[in-house]
Amino acid sequence: MKLFSCTHCGQVVYFENSQCEKCHYPLGFESTQLQLRPLVAEPDGRTYRIYNEPASSTYAYCQNHQHDACNWLVPTDSATPFCLACDLNRTIPDLGQPGFLQRWQSIEVAKHRLVYSLLCLHLPVVSKRVYPDEGLQFDFKADESPEQRVMTGHDNGLITINIAEADAIEREQARQAMHELYRTLLGHFRHEVGHYYWDRLIAKSPHLEEFRQLFGDDRQDYGEALKRHYAQGAPPDWQQHFISAYATSHPWEDWAETWAHYLHIIDTLQTGSAYGLRLEPLEELSEQGLRAAIQDPYQVADFGQIMAMWLPLTFALNSLNRSMGQPDPYPFIISPDVQRKLAFIHKVAGDRVGLESSKK
Repeated sequence: MKLFSCTHCGQVVYFENSQCEKCHYPLGFESTQLQLRPLVAEPDGRTYRIYNEPASSTYAYCQNHQHDACNWLVPTDSATPFCLACDLNRTIPDLGQPGFLQRWQSIEVAKHRLVYSLLCLHLPVVSKRVYPDEGLQFDFKADESPEQRVMTGHDNGLITINIAEADAIEREQARQAMHELYRTLLGHFRHEVGHYYWDRLIAKSPHLEEFRQLFGDDRQDYGEALKRHYAQGAPPDWQQHFISAYATSHPWEDWAETWAHYLHIIDTLQTGSAYGLRLEPLEELSEQGLRAAIQDPYQVADFGQIMAMWLPLTFALNSLNRSMGQPDPYPFIISPDVQRKLAFIHKVAGDRVGLESSKK
């Protein structure tokens, strides 16, 4: 994530802010420029221009702004009242139910961060409203009863998220029950959208054979593979070859888990780069591989260089958390096999961004 500031007063602002806390100008995210901008209201009181850009186009807030669920802008000549991210929604929860608005707001925070990363990668982000067969869409649903539970998952571009995942207690209970190292709303989005981009980027593409060499044969029966995984669990040496135990269940799940992890890495590194982070440990530790100057990973073609930044950063993050009495934010091990899979994903994504040397 970039570091954003109000161009009216210079105050640092968060990606989710709808108002600058210093100068109180309204803020809106312009998705074609990937910038959060202060706004000046037009005489009609409903539309805006970007501050200090009198010739700019006019915008309105996304319709979900009224629910404090979105701060993205929509051009006034748009065919839809929803922004690029919210136009992906097919179903949202019943906001009249207690607690559902708060859960949906948390879901939208995670989804908008996902869409931001996808746009940085120049990946196709289009709603099924426009392209019914190849588009992307989301259903955010609640369980109807203990017997009728909503399953989070992906089906031909339609991603369903159970809104219980937005409840920290329920999510933690699920994490422990599933013996997972890590479970977040943003992680769910990144994993499920990985399945979607497997269809878009790998299936029927020149990358398919290399995918099978790295991840395994995707033609094996998916349902049977999941049954076997839930019955037998992951092999004892899974950390030598996979990013998570669940990744061992089927090549599609290995891809989705690794894809999600790739997005974790590049978004966190971009944030570190935006803050100008440098890791310069004490002299006696300088030869331990902990020194790094964090760069914007979207501009780095060599994935080995990305790992040279990432591993020292994760050691620092874990050390800082332990000093606060908190668990490690990064409880993962990246084996050589996993690094090769991540490098493959970076190569595929690099084709979209234009990092030509990443194809080598």
